[in-house]
Amino acid sequence: MARPLRVRPSDPRDPHFEDISVSINASKDGIYFTTKRASYYPRMRLFVTFPFTSAHDPMNCEYVAEVLRVDKLPKGKFGVALNLKMTMNYPSGTPSTSGMLS
Repeated sequence: MARPLRVRPSDPRDPHFEDISVSINASKDGIYFTTKRASYYPRMRLFVTFPFTSAHDPMNCEYVAEVLRVDKLPKGKFGVALNLKMTMNYPSGTPSTSGMLS
């Protein structure tokens, strides 16, 4: 199911960027999306807002994620597979007790 997402690096050693893209595939613990940004690499840690509507939407849910793989695609694009490690918040505003996705 195609849904918008926002991706930002979580490691201060990585240059800051904000990538707005659309998921190609998603599951309870992973997302695959395409991008023109070539700066993703395996094991890179990210903040991912999914689904993303706007930066000020209280219903946004943010995750800590890790890049599993980066696929080189035609026309200068890349496919990025993410593993969602834990939630940073819940749309309801109720914090997670375990922090981990079930």
